[in-house]
Amino acid sequence: MAKQKFTGVVYSTNPDYKYQSAEPEEAKTLPPQQQDLRVWLEKGGRGGKLASVIKGFIGTQEDMEQLAREIKTHCATGGSAKDGEIIIQGDNRDKIIALLQKKLYKVKKAGG
Repeated sequence: MAKQKFTGVVYSTNPDYKYQSAEPEEAKTLPPQQQDLRVWLEKGGRGGKLASVIKGFIGTQEDMEQLAREIKTHCATGGSAKDGEIIIQGDNRDKIIALLQKKLYKVKKAGG
């Protein structure tokens, strides 16, 4: 269990006092029709290898990991979901866009 970080009051004698956590609440997952995703092709920081990066997902980490798992299976490649991005190995932008459109996400190819 992760330790929570509290801000403001160190100690209160008020038994009804509610401590406030410094950690932001995780955003609830928007339905696919309200998501606005961008698929980028990136090379930097990956040892010169190409990666398709999906940015703009709004939702919980678990939902993002589930979507990443579906995309990895569809593209038959590896990848990860971290820091608000889904990273898929290789240039699979067209496959990713086709799958996301089939799942009713608003998605566009972005970058160069």
